[in-house]
Amino acid sequence: MRKIEIYDTTLRDGSQSEDVSFSVEDKLRILYKLDEFGIQYIEGGWPGANPKDAEFFDHAKKFKPSASALAAFGATHRASLKVSEDPSIKALLAAETPVVTIFGKTWDFHVREALRVSLQRNLDLIYDTITYLKKRVPTVFYDAEHFFDGYKANPEYTIKTLEAAQSAGAECLVLCDTNGGCMPGDIKDIVKKISGMFDISIGIHAHNDAECAVANSIMAVEAGATQIQGTINGLGERCGNANLISVIPNLKLKLNKNCITLNKLKKLKDLSRYVTEIANLRHFKRQPFIGDSAFAHKGGVHVSAIQRHPETYEHIRPEKVGNYQRVLVSDLGGKSNIIRKIKDFKLKVDQDSPKVTQIVTELKQLESQGFQYEGAEASFELLIKKTFGLHRKFFDLIGFRVIVEKRKEGEEPLCEATIMLKVGGKRQHTAADGNGPVNALDNALRKALEQFYPQLKEVELIDYKVRVLTAGKGTSANVRVLIESGDGKHKWGTVGVSENIIEASWQALVDSIEYKLLRG
Repeated sequence: MRKIEIYDTTLRDGSQSEDVSFSVEDKLRILYKLDEFGIQYIEGGWPGANPKDAEFFDHAKKFKPSASALAAFGATHRASLKVSEDPSIKALLAAETPVVTIFGKTWDFHVREALRVSLQRNLDLIYDTITYLKKRVPTVFYDAEHFFDGYKANPEYTIKTLEAAQSAGAECLVLCDTNGGCMPGDIKDIVKKISGMFDISIGIHAHNDAECAVANSIMAVEAGATQIQGTINGLGERCGNANLISVIPNLKLKLNKNCITLNKLKKLKDLSRYVTEIANLRHFKRQPFIGDSAFAHKGGVHVSAIQRHPETYEHIRPEKVGNYQRVLVSDLGGKSNIIRKIKDFKLKVDQDSPKVTQIVTELKQLESQGFQYEGAEASFELLIKKTFGLHRKFFDLIGFRVIVEKRKEGEEPLCEATIMLKVGGKRQHTAADGNGPVNALDNALRKALEQFYPQLKEVELIDYKVRVLTAGKGTSANVRVLIESGDGKHKWGTVGVSENIIEASWQALVDSIEYKLLRG
C-alpha cells in the first residue's frame, strides 16, 4: 500500500490565522510535538519574509527529528532578478532545511494581474527557481497556487506550469485550492485527470472557505493524490486550511491508508489540544474525533444503547484517537488517559491503585475551575506525584507583595516584589525588581531559593501567556497563566488559574521551580 504523506503547515499557514501569533519559542515547541506525533513533513515558515521566521530556522538547525523533515517555504524568484541574486532564494538556502517548497502562479489571471509578466516568463520563473534549488537542496516540492481556479479558466496553461515544475526536478506537484471555494466532485475529477498525466507525486492543499477542505483533501486522495497539506485544528487565513485532526483519522480508520501508526493516532487529541493551548485559543468542544463532545451522550435512548454496544451511536472507538466516551451528568471517562500519562512520565506507581480514580476526580474539578494541562505537562506530572506521595515540599511561603509604581507619564512603571519563605526551618526575606510584576516575583523567588538550591540558577522563564476564561466578567474574570521554563537541556510548561493574575502566575512559577528541583 502506497504511503500517504502528511505535510503540516501550521507554523506557516496556521500562523496567518486571525487571533494567532506564534512566538519563536511557540513554533519550536509545536515543531517538536509534530515530530513526536510522526508528521512526515513540517513546514516551518518563510525564512525570507520576516525576522521571526529567520530566527526560527536559525534555532531549528539544532532540530534532530525522529520522524519528520523540516521544510522552508518560498516563492519563485523575482522576475526582475536572476534566481541566484534573489534575496528570498538566498534566505531559503540559508535555512538549510532538507525540503524546500516553492509556490508559483498557475492561474493565467494571476500571472497577468499580480505578477504582470508574460505567460512564458512565468513558466521560466518556475523552471529556473526549481532547477536552481534542486542543485542545492535534497527535496523540492511545487505548490501550484490557485491551481483549480486556473484549471477551470485555462487548463492548457495550468498543465504547462506543472510540466515546467516536473521537468525542473520537483518531487511533488501540490494542487492548491487557494481561494477555498471548490466542491469535492470537481476536486476528484480534476485530480484524477492530473494524476494520470504525471509520473511524480500529486498533492493537495485545500483551504476551507466553503467548508469543504477536509472533504476535498479526502477526494484528492481517492483520485490519486499521495500528499495532503493542512494544519492542526484547521488553523489558517480566512476560514482556515484542511484540518489534519480530521483528515488523518479519516485516512487511517475509514480508508485504511498508510499515513500514521495506530499507536501514534492515540495521541491525536493530545496534539490538537497542545497546539490550541500554545496558540492561546479556546478548545472547540464539538470538533470531530477529539472534541470533548465528540463521544458525549445525553439522550436516554442513546445512553442506554451505548452502554450495551458503543457502536450503536459511535462511528469509531474514541480511544483510537486518544478521546473517551462520556455520559453527561455522570461522566464515565478519563481513567485510561491518566494511566497513559503515568506511563508517559515513567512513574513507578500502581496503576490499579484507587488513587488513579482520585486523580480523575481531582482533574475534573480543576478543569471546571479553568485548569488545562495540555502545554503544561510539568504541572500535571506534579499533580500525579502529589497524589501518590512522590512529591517533596522544598519551601513554605510566608507571604509576598508586588508593587507596581508609575512615577511619570511616558515612562515605564517600576515593578518590585518582596517575598518571605521558610526553607528547612530557616526564614528567608528577599526583594527584587523586574520588567513587569511577574518577572519581579520570579526574580525575588529565585533570589530567595538559589542559595539553598543552586541548580535554580540554570532555570529561565522562556514564555508567558495569559488567557481570560470567564466571558462577560471584565476585569474580575478568571485567568489562566501558562508559563514555559527551561534549563538549557529541557523545557517544561506549568499552569495556574485564579481571578487574580498575580496569584495565577505564582501557581505556575512555583510548579516550575518544584518541577526543576524534583528532576534534580
